[in-house]
Amino acid sequence: MRSVSRLFEFAVALAVLSAVTSVACADGHRDSNGVQLGPRPFFLVDDLADGDLKRELERCVERRRGFRKSSFSIGHRGACMQFPEHTLESYLAAARQGAGIIECDVTFTRDGELVCRHSQCDLHTTTDIVTIPELNAKCEQPFAPATFDENGNKLTDATARCCTSDITLAEFGRLKGKMDAFDPDATTPEEYLGGTADWRTDLYSGPSSGTLMTHAESLRLFKALRVGVTPELKAPSVDMPFELDDGSFFTYDDYRQKLIDELKAARIRPRNAWVQSFVRDDIDYWIANEPAFAKQAVYLIPADTPEQLAPFTNELPSYKANGIHYVAPAMWALVASEGGRIVPSEYAISAKDEGLRIITWTLERSGILADGDGGYYYQDINDVLADRQSEGVILELLDVLAQDVGIEGIFSDWPATATFYANCMSTGEPKDRRSDEGDDDDDED
Repeated sequence: MRSVSRLFEFAVALAVLSAVTSVACADGHRDSNGVQLGPRPFFLVDDLADGDLKRELERCVERRRGFRKSSFSIGHRGACMQFPEHTLESYLAAARQGAGIIECDVTFTRDGELVCRHSQCDLHTTTDIVTIPELNAKCEQPFAPATFDENGNKLTDATARCCTSDITLAEFGRLKGKMDAFDPDATTPEEYLGGTADWRTDLYSGPSSGTLMTHAESLRLFKALRVGVTPELKAPSVDMPFELDDGSFFTYDDYRQKLIDELKAARIRPRNAWVQSFVRDDIDYWIANEPAFAKQAVYLIPADTPEQLAPFTNELPSYKANGIHYVAPAMWALVASEGGRIVPSEYAISAKDEGLRIITWTLERSGILADGDGGYYYQDINDVLADRQSEGVILELLDVLAQDVGIEGIFSDWPATATFYANCMSTGEPKDRRSDEGDDDDDED
C-alpha cells in the first residue's frame, strides 16, 4: 500500500523530531514543544466583543512565550478545515497545532482491513477514486455526469457512490485524499472533484499530498507524536455479516473487536484511548468484552434537533450504573440563549449533575459566523450570533463550554483555536499528562 511507504516512515520520523525540537511560532513566540498556532486564534481575540474574557485572553497573548499541546484540543479528522480529512498531512497539522488527542474514524475495506474514513461510503467526495477508471468501475454507483437540455438547463446532478467496502486495502492505497466536496454540475470525473466550500481551501490537496491511512498506521503515527487516540467505529453502510474477498464473513462483533485488537497490537494504553460510537450497542459491547478500554468509551449522542435530544436527556441518570462515563453531544446540545447570553442547556446541567464526563463536537466547522447564521452547530444560539456579528463569538462559546458546562475536550476542525484557549485559561491539562505516551512498549495497563 502506498501509504506504508518511505513517505510514511519519513513523516513519522519527522513528526517525532518536530515534537522535541524548538520551532519559531508564527507570532514570534518560541515553544519547546513545537506547537504552532498561526494567526487565527489571535484574530478571534481581536474580533471578540469587549469584556472580561477578551481582556483575559489579551493578557495571555502579551505574557505567553509559547503554547503546549493539550488534551482539551481534539483534532477532528485531523485539521480538516484546510487539510483533506483523515490524511497523514491533516493529522500532522493537528499535532503541530497542539491537539493532544487526534481522531481516526474507522471503517473497513472489501478484505476486512480497518481504514480511516468518516463514512464507509464517502470515497467519491473525499478521494480521487472517480478519476481512476478501474476503481471507479468497482464503485457501488460509478460516476455519472450531470445532464443538461439543449438550452443548458440542468436536468440531473452528477452522481457517484463509492465505498471502502467496494475495494481492497491495496486498491485503497492507490487513492489520494481531497477536501470533502463534489461539484453537482460536473460533466467529467475531474470536475466532480471540485465544489470545496469557499471558506475552506484546496491549497493542501495537490498531487504531493492527501496520503490516506489505515487505522493501524494512524495509531503508529499518534504514538510517535505522543498524543492520545480517539477512534470512532463508524456504522457499516453494508449489511452485516459482510462477505469478504476470500469468501469468509466479517461480523459486526468481528468489526468492533478488531478496532480494540489493533489498539492492543499498537500497545496503546487504555488511559490514552477514547473509543467512540454513536451506536449504544457498540458501547455496551466494549463494556462487556473490553472493560479496560470501555472505561473511557465515549457515547456520541445521535441527536440532531432538540426534539431528538429529549429522550437522551431523560436517560442520563442511567448511564453510570451501566458503565457509561463519557457522553459527547454536539455543541448546540450543551448551550442555550438566555437574555442575549450563552448559557448551559438543560442537557448540560443534567449531565454535569449526574457526574458524567463531557466531550463535544465540532468547533471551527461552520464557516463565517459574523453573518448571524452558524447553521447546525449553533442552532440554539443563532440570536446571539446575530447580535455579536463577529467571528470572536467562537471564543465566547468555547468559554461557556469549558467554564460553565465543564467539558473535558472539544473536537475541532482547526485545533489551534482550542489549544490557544486551553493554554490561556489553564483548561484541559496544557502540560499534557500523557507525556510518557510511546516511551515504552512493555505494558498496556
